Amino acid sequence: MDNQTEVRKFILLGLSNVQGLQKFLFMLFLLLYLSTLLGNMAIMIVVICEPWLHTPMYFFLCNLSCLDIFFSTVTVPKVLDGFLSGHQGISYTGCLSQLHFSYFVGSSEALLLAVMAYDRFVAICYPLRYTLIMSPRACLLLAVGTWTTGFLHALMHTVMTSRLHFCGPNHIQHFFCDIKPVVRLACSSSQLNLNLLNTITGSLAIGPFVFILFSYLYIFSFLRLKVQSKEGRRKAFSTCISHLTVVALFYVPVIFNYVPPSLGNSPRWTMMATVMYNVVTPVLNPLIYTLRNVEVKLALK
Repeated sequence: MDNQTEVRKFILLGLSNVQGLQKFLFMLFLLLYLSTLLGNMAIMIVVICEPWLHTPMYFFLCNLSCLDIFFSTVTVPKVLDGFLSGHQGISYTGCLSQLHFSYFVGSSEALLLAVMAYDRFVAICYPLRYTLIMSPRACLLLAVGTWTTGFLHALMHTVMTSRLHFCGPNHIQHFFCDIKPVVRLACSSSQLNLNLLNTITGSLAIGPFVFILFSYLYIFSFLRLKVQSKEGRRKAFSTCISHLTVVALFYVPVIFNYVPPSLGNSPRWTMMATVMYNVVTPVLNPLIYTLRNVEVKLALK
């Protein structure tokens, strides 16, 4: 191994083998990326500029829009550059940076969706104590906690991946530097990396998801048993359904990729699931909240 050359560059093969569709895919990814930027920036600007939207729910929605912009920006511009140049190479440092920021934003978003479910739980089940529980200080601490936890989680994976020795093949079977296809290329043992991925990342995906499910089970039972007003039920269900739709679009492909470890092994299915939560979901989130939310529609008008 001492005589072998250290790999300093990787080749991303994920979308390069789709011959004859490069121009179509470039236009599709560009359209999705621009839609992500415009849609999420519109929500952020509206929430910031409209004082009557300065509530915990829209504060967290603004955080979600920010994360969605970062999520797509981590991977899509590099994919677009590859379509234009025909060269899907990425440096070792760029690969580690892409890995770090994708896991930073992804894990932060997973936690933020759980925080948004908690906000809805308090607002519907404890309305008289809502302003006390979800105070500006509490909201800020929850937001900072999600971003900090996501950063530390990503830092763990980045440090552990940087300790691996890459001396052989440098072709990654993905369209960005995800952990699984990267560590498969390592000459040294990557078992610890995969164990951390399956336990820590798996727990970070399953834990908030289970919390969200139990929160909404309690909310729906509370609405059915305690809320008599049809208008009150309709308004509560409207915000809940929007959030649950976003949760499903994000968590289903994430869980498919990371829990259990036997599922995300096919490069083709892994890429399809990753494109879903990395490229498509950030486009749909603003539409979901806009189409089903009267307050946001009025503010946009």
